[in-house]
Amino acid sequence: MSEVINVEELFASKVFTRAVMKERLPKNVYKEVVWVMEHGGELPLATADVVAKEMKDWAVENGATHYTHWFQPLTGITAEKHDSFVSHPDENGKMLMEFSGKELIKGEPDASSFPSGGLRATFEARGYTAWDMTSPAFLKEDATGVILCVPTAFCSYKGEALDKKTPLLRSMEAVSEQAIRIVRLFNNTEAKRVVASVGPEQEYFLVDREKYLKRPDLIFAGRTLFGAPAPKGQELEDHYFGTIRERIGAYMKDLNIELWKLGVTAKTQHNEVAPAQHELASIYETANIAVDHNQLVMETMKKVAGRHGLTCLLHEKPFAGVNGSGKHNNWSLATDNGVNLLDPGETPNENIQFLLVLACVIKAVDTHADLLRQSASDVGNDHRLGANEAPPAIISIFLGEQLEDVVKQLVETGEAARCLEGGKLETGVSTLPDFVKDATDRNRTSPFAFTGNKFEFRMVGSADSVASPNTILNAIVAEAFCEAADILEKADNFELAVHDLIKEYLTKHQRIIFNGDGYSDEWVAEAERRGLPNIKSMIEAVDTLTTDKSVNLFKKFGIFTKAELESREEVLYETYAKTINIEALTMIDMASKQIIPAVVRYTKSLADTVIAVKEAGADASVQTSILQEVSEKLAHMKEALAKLEKAEAKAGTISSARERAFYYKDEVKTAMEELRAPVDAAEMLVDKEVWPMPTYGDLIFEV
Repeated sequence: MSEVINVEELFASKVFTRAVMKERLPKNVYKEVVWVMEHGGELPLATADVVAKEMKDWAVENGATHYTHWFQPLTGITAEKHDSFVSHPDENGKMLMEFSGKELIKGEPDASSFPSGGLRATFEARGYTAWDMTSPAFLKEDATGVILCVPTAFCSYKGEALDKKTPLLRSMEAVSEQAIRIVRLFNNTEAKRVVASVGPEQEYFLVDREKYLKRPDLIFAGRTLFGAPAPKGQELEDHYFGTIRERIGAYMKDLNIELWKLGVTAKTQHNEVAPAQHELASIYETANIAVDHNQLVMETMKKVAGRHGLTCLLHEKPFAGVNGSGKHNNWSLATDNGVNLLDPGETPNENIQFLLVLACVIKAVDTHADLLRQSASDVGNDHRLGANEAPPAIISIFLGEQLEDVVKQLVETGEAARCLEGGKLETGVSTLPDFVKDATDRNRTSPFAFTGNKFEFRMVGSADSVASPNTILNAIVAEAFCEAADILEKADNFELAVHDLIKEYLTKHQRIIFNGDGYSDEWVAEAERRGLPNIKSMIEAVDTLTTDKSVNLFKKFGIFTKAELESREEVLYETYAKTINIEALTMIDMASKQIIPAVVRYTKSLADTVIAVKEAGADASVQTSILQEVSEKLAHMKEALAKLEKAEAKAGTISSARERAFYYKDEVKTAMEELRAPVDAAEMLVDKEVWPMPTYGDLIFEV
């Protein structure tokens, strides 16, 4: 009999929640902390000292010996430096455990060894971490013991953002400030702020750890750089939502427990489309907490996998020929008094506030489609986008039949007199209930889809932080709200002005609305006719960050300075080049030291067999044919390997980060593909006992 899990007791048991603060802090201190959390400002040092002491006492009671400022540099993952609570012994030699308000509020990690895109020189080491009060501290337990983790922002000595969180927090304030102007127009005087909420869905692969450790490409690159397809892939569609295998189920159970302890609202788990692929989804949370929690989800997935003899792969495309992994970013806006700005209600055609918000979002996405595309760009995602398993690289919005009809009416006549109803779904079975359908279907090929009371941004890569996409979403919508509010606040006749503005925005930006098949070739041609950007790779999207349009947007709302944008541009070019460099070097190493030697040994075995058969007086034509075919693949391998080595050597001579990145894309990646082709073909010919590493069949079906 399995153990009984009390989720209510377990949930957030490792988190310094508001409930814990309320219980432990003096009433006046608690009220002061909550006020600053909700309205901004700074805690007096004396108050911070009280909070720090109680936080430390709580952590020590739960086994903690160290604390860390937990932050998210431009590496895309998290960083931490552990300091113990140990202080000077007292006069009796008794060890004291201390944690001050100053230590809680501010940390000082080295800022020169993280990616900065030129914002920090090697000799400029000072950087600061600043406590993000709105994201609760938590306890993380691993081989180092129990660590108190304080979520923080990370910036340079001069104040430039060196992380993913600082711009996100800035964007949340920007969209809140502008959205409040919108709700005030509709006489909502109670709301004090508007909160961006996010619910990320995380896809991942699990493989056996022993097999993983025999694949240098998985170890160094996170994906298979070689590999012939298994006899079976995902064509039977039998893995999606299929029965979860025992080993995977045990992993998922432990994963849920660990996440619930950390206050992560892990909600949904299931098998995904590809063999060995799975998904976990969390409930909506405030955007910065959702970002923090998604980082914890990815870290915890990897940690728990090790306990079960598994390895969790978060790369967007670990295996060629089967679906890769993404991360659907569900985004919405709601006032602090409970009004979801993206809720259309029963009659969206009559909900003027919703229609204005919708029109602003449509305007924002059309105006900044290039930026939104960039926010979902990373090296691994280039293998997915537009590949009939993920949304295309072309940004479009799916509204569904009901809202599309409302928009059409508004564009054509300026009024929406009717609203399509969902109707009744009749199953045709007497014992099954008939029920009211939703007013529209869903569209899995759309990169930005309206799904009832939120937008689902489906392009984000599985290994990527969701901070950047939400920073961009908040920023572009803040701009659209600001421009709308500027017009409507001055209007003599608000009702007439708001109707005219909704029609204007929808008419001007309706090109971004597309409800059809985003995977089709016809859509690519249609999108080009409409003038929509089709940015096909990560590095082709990078310079969208520093256009005049983007610089002005971010400067207006204080989200990025021009220098911060230029630094991120540089980091992205460097990241791309370094990633492909690692992959190329891994391929060279594997081909030189494992694959070619194994194939040479096999050809010798075949040659010996041919000689033996001929000496026995039998027909050796089959053996000779196989030997010739394998030898031909071997020659192609050696030729392609030499070409890749030459391209790799030349890449190292290019000084410009941008030029080097494009060289890796155009030349090195092409050479890598040319090496992979004969290797994968040889794998289909060479004796499995001779092949030097686990195959796709071993990796994705034997878990």
